[in-house]
Amino acid sequence: MAIVETEDRGAVRHVVLNRPEKRNAFNEELVVAVGEALRAAADDPQVHCVVLRGEGPMFSSGMDLGSLAALASEPEYLRPFRRACLEAWNLAEEMAKPTICQIHGACIGGAMELALACDMRVVATDALVGMPETRIGLIPDVGGSSRLPQIVGLGRAKELVMTGRLIGGEEAERIGLANRVAPADELEGATQALVDELLACAPVAVGLAKRVMDASARPALAATLELEVAIQERCARSEDFAEGAAAFREKRPPEFSGR
Repeated sequence: MAIVETEDRGAVRHVVLNRPEKRNAFNEELVVAVGEALRAAADDPQVHCVVLRGEGPMFSSGMDLGSLAALASEPEYLRPFRRACLEAWNLAEEMAKPTICQIHGACIGGAMELALACDMRVVATDALVGMPETRIGLIPDVGGSSRLPQIVGLGRAKELVMTGRLIGGEEAERIGLANRVAPADELEGATQALVDELLACAPVAVGLAKRVMDASARPALAATLELEVAIQERCARSEDFAEGAAAFREKRPPEFSGR
């Protein structure tokens, strides 16, 4: 079974994370496979819309614990792994086709950053979403710190990132993080309704409108993405992250310096 499955429903390409036994946590293999699937969708003229979703009990729990552990022991691993993530995640934003992230169960950390790179998010009412990186001594560094303020506003973004708080689907919709929200058993129907609205419009115009709006909203994205990794390298070498990663592995509250 492939770690990423694809399914065509007419002009819609579903890209499905298929690592349910690990809660669809992103290791290098899954990151690369998502990138390949999104690139194939972007290049296929028969595909007019892309839906990204997850197999199993949740969309994704975020970055794989093994990847975090490697980062704690070898901070120089940060840039190569992050580069692979950004190359994949950015495809969701850069393709001239609408991309929708369908979220059930949970969408946490790096997975939330992938969802933010999509154009729209349809979230189950009982799902939990957020980026808790500051709780282990890191920052959201795969576009989360750059994209979230453009979606929910700077004040809301600061609150979510600086507290590491997870929120439910209804609150996500209230603050503009979710475009649509629905009970878990109606999530697929809510996604399809949004897809149908998009497909009712001219695909070339939809894709070009997307590109213009993204350029307007995030003119300095390249600079802020570089700032993210520079800051993350500093965090990765800190005592706080070493303690945060150890606490995460041991399932205990971290004891940060200066607390």
